[in-house]
Amino acid sequence: MPDKILLIGCGNMGFAMLRGWLAQDVTPDVHVVEPAQALRTRAQDSGAHAVVDISALPETLAPDLVVLAVKPQQINEALARCGAFARQGACIVSVAAGVTIGTMAAQLPDGTAVIRCMPNTPAAIGEGAMALCPGRAVTKEMCDLAETLFSVSGAVAWIRDERLMDAVTAISGSGPAYVFHFIEALAEAGRQLGLPDATAALLARQTVAGAGKMALISGSSPGELRQQVTSPGGTTAAALKVLMHDDRLTNLVVQAATAACDRGAELGRTNQNQTPGKEQS
Repeated sequence: MPDKILLIGCGNMGFAMLRGWLAQDVTPDVHVVEPAQALRTRAQDSGAHAVVDISALPETLAPDLVVLAVKPQQINEALARCGAFARQGACIVSVAAGVTIGTMAAQLPDGTAVIRCMPNTPAAIGEGAMALCPGRAVTKEMCDLAETLFSVSGAVAWIRDERLMDAVTAISGSGPAYVFHFIEALAEAGRQLGLPDATAALLARQTVAGAGKMALISGSSPGELRQQVTSPGGTTAAALKVLMHDDRLTNLVVQAATAACDRGAELGRTNQNQTPGKEQS
């Protein structure tokens, strides 16, 4: 693990990553900047050094990685405060959806190493899916450092074509919400078929969790697993006839993911247009 990490922003995504880092046997030295008292207290209770503002950090702090876990509309303000860390050699990692490497680099000293990352909330339990895209100034050593840091929270994939990051956001970044909604829908189906609320909720949650784990460890493709569960003329076949008719479910998911991808691209254009003048190194 890197010696020093500075996490700016500790909302849902930031805290998910923080919990993953601090759960390791070798705990890194993590400092957190979070203005909201409740979120700052939560970070402190987890074992991090938390302060209300960057100005309250130790003057001698020289982080290896600065992780920006703020909303896209807050990224410019956060970047404006990171110049000193960049000049000390810190690699800046952002998890803000839709904010491009170029947009960030334009607000940092020349030659700053910038990595764009899209994690997801299951990182809080070590089951995240994270894609990282390095800027031109990022060295192999920095990539290794970032991968070590984020891999403790789940699977890591590297994306070399930044244009694909909006697609990553649509699949793994927003994907947990799709799955949670499917659990809601499955539980509601159980209730409408007469199951008690608690039973319907339990069966829906565990069915999705078990099927997901089986997809990870079985070595078979999802299609093969689906076929193994489906007996010709049976109950599962009757259900899949509804879901798969004219690719109904696939088309719906593609439409949803496309909407998320388009929104990510829109956020990127908005942030690029709002980029202030470049800070002088």
